[in-house]
Amino acid sequence: MYGDEATVRRILTELGDTWAVVGLSSNRQRAAYGVAAVLQRFGKRVVPVHPKAETVHGEKGYASLADIPFDVDVVDVFVNSDLAGAVADEAVAKGAQGVWFQLGVVDEAAYERTRAAGLEMVMDRCPAIEIPRLSHHRVQES
Repeated sequence: MYGDEATVRRILTELGDTWAVVGLSSNRQRAAYGVAAVLQRFGKRVVPVHPKAETVHGEKGYASLADIPFDVDVVDVFVNSDLAGAVADEAVAKGAQGVWFQLGVVDEAAYERTRAAGLEMVMDRCPAIEIPRLSHHRVQES
């Protein structure tokens, strides 16, 4: 398991509420679309990152993490495992505090690099499954 319960909880409740979702487009059939909606429902600002740079769920999209003109707290990665490591490296360069690889996205070398850079990281899990479990633990920020 890449990312214990404490890490999952920290990423979802302590690292901040601006989440860049890499692979999020306006395609409603893709998992990223539904997961982003759940994250929004739980108070996260979801920033779409996709080559098309589409506006999704009311948030302006960007072609890459580097193009986002503000800080990002967590990078949620919905790309194939062979592309995910590069995204994790971009998240480190962007100054994110956490990286979340979705279900089925695994890159052990990227996990080691990202943790070594001081970021929290979870792989092969889904925040839309985890966040409702934690909702009773959430501390509302004023």
